[in-house]
Amino acid sequence: MNDTTIAAIATPAGVGAIAIIRLSGKQAISICEKVFQPKKKGIILSQQKPYTIHFGSIVEGKKAIDEVLVSLFKSPHSYTGEDTVEISCHGSIVIQQEILELLIRNGAVHAQPGEFTLRAFLNGKMDLSQAEGVADLIAANSEASRRVAMDQMRGGFSTELKLLRDKLLHFISLIELELDFSEEDVEFADRSQLKELINSMLDQTTKLMESFKFGNVIKQGVPVAIVGKPNVGKSTLLNRILNEEKAIVSEIAGTTRDSIEDTISIKGVNFRFIDTAGLRHTTDTIESIGIERAYQKIAKARIVLVMLDAKDPIEELVNQIENLAKSTTNNQQLIALLNKADMVDKEKIEQIKQTLTIQYPKIDSVEISAKHNQNIDRL
Repeated sequence: MNDTTIAAIATPAGVGAIAIIRLSGKQAISICEKVFQPKKKGIILSQQKPYTIHFGSIVEGKKAIDEVLVSLFKSPHSYTGEDTVEISCHGSIVIQQEILELLIRNGAVHAQPGEFTLRAFLNGKMDLSQAEGVADLIAANSEASRRVAMDQMRGGFSTELKLLRDKLLHFISLIELELDFSEEDVEFADRSQLKELINSMLDQTTKLMESFKFGNVIKQGVPVAIVGKPNVGKSTLLNRILNEEKAIVSEIAGTTRDSIEDTISIKGVNFRFIDTAGLRHTTDTIESIGIERAYQKIAKARIVLVMLDAKDPIEELVNQIENLAKSTTNNQQLIALLNKADMVDKEKIEQIKQTLTIQYPKIDSVEISAKHNQNIDRL
């Protein structure tokens, strides 16, 4: 690590009530001392205890720039592991820039993006997984993504990796002993123990992979594809869910020719709803491209909402489900939405649901009316 002391505005760009300017490095306290005039006489920052806050002014010569609070953190017990000072000033952009440039003129250098966290990593305050967790926590846009990022930042993922590493090293040591003494009549580990260890490592690796996939889904939003034949009500459903006219709705089949996406948060989890082009055979080149993209979205979705017209014959509805089931995997959740249920008698709705339950027991079905906003909340 070099001996430079870095400085940067730590709060988001723009005007606010309070802004924070951070210094980190061997000269952090002495640089701040040059420009800080404490309100209480006799206060010398370098002689103060760590984890203390001091009120005073940032000055340049006889000119006072702002009244501030200065927080002290001393190595190694700070975010970066270095001496760190945080200056809390008023949130004017002019004040922030004046203080930052004053610190630079007194010996600090501008921090590069992510350099405070880089120094924390290089000083052993966190590993790469935890550093990634910091970035994810800052970017978290839902309660679920915040929880995942917080767990990673606290070392949850790192702990699992360390346990797996310990098992791998133990396994390697046993194998090396067996190879080194293969001609001796000595068995350091029986085959059942080795198999048990291998299975344990495979299980743990699988769980880590699934955890990684789940984390990515949470961060990016759970992709939900709305699919079905043209003019079945997909765009109307999207508009109902989003509570805005996001997609164009018309009586003309094939109005939606490309995917329309938007995200909403439901109980702290982001869901990314995707309205796709109607699925049908067509000779229209542009519509064909839209349908091809629809299948691409289906392949990437975690949840597939299959819109069905409850007025259609049951056999046709079953065929639509069958065709879509071929384009999905066991990791995807299919839900059949019996749209326009308000235009069909209850007896037919029950027949459709019973038929789908018998032929596709893993697929849930819900009767709705996207146009009249019936049962949308059940989704």
